[in-house]
Amino acid sequence: MTDKLPYAEVIGDPIAHSKSPLIHNFWLDALGIEAEYRKTHVTGEGLAAYFLARRADPDWLGCNVTIPHKIAVMDYTDDPGGVRERIGAMNTIASETGGPLIGTNTDAGGFLQPLLRDKWKGQSAVLVGAGGAARAILFALTSLGVPDITVMARDAAKGQALLDRAGVKGRVIGMTDALPGADLIVNASSLGMAGQPVLDLDLSPLNPDATVYDIVYAPLETQLLKAARMNGLKTLDGLEMLIGQAALAFDIFFDAQAPRERDEELRALLLAA
Repeated sequence: MTDKLPYAEVIGDPIAHSKSPLIHNFWLDALGIEAEYRKTHVTGEGLAAYFLARRADPDWLGCNVTIPHKIAVMDYTDDPGGVRERIGAMNTIASETGGPLIGTNTDAGGFLQPLLRDKWKGQSAVLVGAGGAARAILFALTSLGVPDITVMARDAAKGQALLDRAGVKGRVIGMTDALPGADLIVNASSLGMAGQPVLDLDLSPLNPDATVYDIVYAPLETQLLKAARMNGLKTLDGLEMLIGQAALAFDIFFDAQAPRERDEELRALLLAA
């Protein structure tokens, strides 16, 4: 790989843990596409300078966005798809040569893929967190028509604002409150991520056939998923959403369909990394 290849990247703070380069470069190699995908550490204070520099780089195809920038990056992008209004967070930004930066969100679609694959038909969900990822996931849950949604948040006002923005008549509970008898719980927070406190919840109130979905992927086997398996509950790990949203972004950046028939090989590679 050379610096003159077209490239996309993922930005965040922190960013060392990101597995996105491994995923995208695996697909680029599989398809024989002459391009690369990187990861770049960008602080909140450095966002403006980052976009100024990248817009001047003709080889830059765009970027994915991870914690904590999914809301802040909306200040630097055009929004032809109405993502600001519909979701309120962006995780994918495409560079139009000589034109604007186009922001969108592939988190919602990536989150939904395993639920649609498994034909999940639940009627109630608990969403842990109220940040950028939670906004996309709440949008995805409402698109499924889930009628009963509870947000678990450290800041009750932030949790209520999340519901209000989406026009959802849900309820907000605190991090130490008992869970309701839901069909799905999703951890959309950074709790459980390497270097962060664990998400330690009593899962016994959940319905017996509930699904526990943790979008954290570093580590992949989180305390929440361990507890879910001990309770005999179905689980979905963070690689499900990570690979799903990456495939949608890959098409945007490189104008090619990700070779999803090689998902098992990719998961093995990610687990070994």
